[in-house]
Amino acid sequence: MITNPADPQVKAIARLSQRSRRDEAGVFIVEGPQAVRELLTFSPNSVVDVFYTAAFAEKHGAIIQLAERSPAVMDEVSDKVLEVMADTVNPQGVIAVAQTLSHSLSSIDEVRLVAVCDEIRDPGNAGAVIRAADAAGADAVILTGASVDLHNPKLVRSSTGSIFHLPIIEHDDLADVIEWLMGRGVTILAAAADGESIPSMSTILTKPTAWLFGNEAHGLSEDARARADHIVSVPIYGKAESLNLATAASVCLYASAFAQSGA
Repeated sequence: MITNPADPQVKAIARLSQRSRRDEAGVFIVEGPQAVRELLTFSPNSVVDVFYTAAFAEKHGAIIQLAERSPAVMDEVSDKVLEVMADTVNPQGVIAVAQTLSHSLSSIDEVRLVAVCDEIRDPGNAGAVIRAADAAGADAVILTGASVDLHNPKLVRSSTGSIFHLPIIEHDDLADVIEWLMGRGVTILAAAADGESIPSMSTILTKPTAWLFGNEAHGLSEDARARADHIVSVPIYGKAESLNLATAASVCLYASAFAQSGA
């Protein structure tokens, strides 16, 4: 059992909150029972370490059993040690360390529905869009430009495990991604406030589509808009001025999912 917060291993895990340390070590942290369970279920061979408290083990025996079946090194730790390791103020009793995710465009087996997030800087928003894309049955999420790091602890938490369910691809060049998608017959839809209303797109939404979502403050660039087949907006029927990024993305992705399923 690890009880010393000054233990070198404890300090090394705590430093993984920094992107430079994650990139150097090739690992990242996953916090909380739901995210750790999804990691152990969908990507068990990528798990390096699992740190847990006695109270967590007593309450979440099924997750401990999953960890025992994985290649992970397991260590019980004190509450204080977990607090030092964690990125959150009130950790939930478990932290896993896993190898960083590595997907490319070739990881997408079938292209029916894709979310492309360009220049999205807020990790909570990015994680929420990934979660929405997963729920809507998307085939992949692509982070382009100077978007937040996929392994940012807040992004990992806000995705609630969805980053382990579908390919999440980091690709610097949005133009290259759009060209790749168009080459596979995918219709490119740019989400913006001044576009065609989603209800008018019912026929187009039945086809393979990729939704482009832009920066929280500035939206999509003019270049991104120019490359899209259609500019599409979420209609506002009430008095709200707008929707936040994650909510608008959910509406857009589910519109495609409903149309493609024939629901």
